Amino acid sequence: MEIFLGIMIPFIGTTAGAACVFFLKNQLKPLVQKALLGFASGVMVAASVWSLLIPAMNQSEHLGKFAFMPAAVGFLLGILFLLLMDKLTPHLHLGCTQAEGPHCKLKKSTMLVLAVTLHNIPEGMAVGVVFAGMMAENAQITIAGAMALSLGIAIQNFPEGAIISLPLKSEEGVGKGKAFLYGMGSGIVEPVAAGVTLLLFRYIEPALPYLLAFAAGAMIYVVVEELIPESSEGEHSNVGTIGFALGFVLMMILDVALG
Repeated sequence: MEIFLGIMIPFIGTTAGAACVFFLKNQLKPLVQKALLGFASGVMVAASVWSLLIPAMNQSEHLGKFAFMPAAVGFLLGILFLLLMDKLTPHLHLGCTQAEGPHCKLKKSTMLVLAVTLHNIPEGMAVGVVFAGMMAENAQITIAGAMALSLGIAIQNFPEGAIISLPLKSEEGVGKGKAFLYGMGSGIVEPVAAGVTLLLFRYIEPALPYLLAFAAGAMIYVVVEELIPESSEGEHSNVGTIGFALGFVLMMILDVALG
């Protein structure tokens, strides 16, 4: 039951954020969006370090001075994976008019949702891998530490759900119910990715350090490629920086206090 709740918490965060479409008339002000994007970036970077990379290196202590190797290899593979997904999946980022990935005739609203869905794949993998690590006897990951990661991702998913659903209603003319379903649907990939990872637990256990770092690399790719540039463009870029600092500190506290 705890594991099921843990992999569902991030999806609940996205759903709650998407529900803002029923309570707010217009989309979030640019200043608020910058702060929230910066906050999400800080949470993801801190989660990548404390919940994924450090445990990956701790589990590789038997390699001595080469304990960094699984973390380094997994991290780079995670970056490469998201780079390929970026190239192979048609998607559109908020505030952009030019779609990325292969040319297609998908609706703008669909490509906006695909962009957020791409973000959520590594987050779902991260949750699944951490809970798989908790199930492994030698992984040194506690249920509290795994829950801290889920909670941290859920906190940053809340603004993400709002940022995707509100513009669909105000700019694309999508109805409230449909905009909510789009926002909620963008997060469904997280429990799916986490669940698949857990189902493969017995097969992936030997590669756990690599997979923890892989999830970290994929999350960092999203932060550096998309979230930070979006939070710092235009005026008042320092708001995104402040948001980043707050998100980073909050996730660090959650991981250390609960882990």
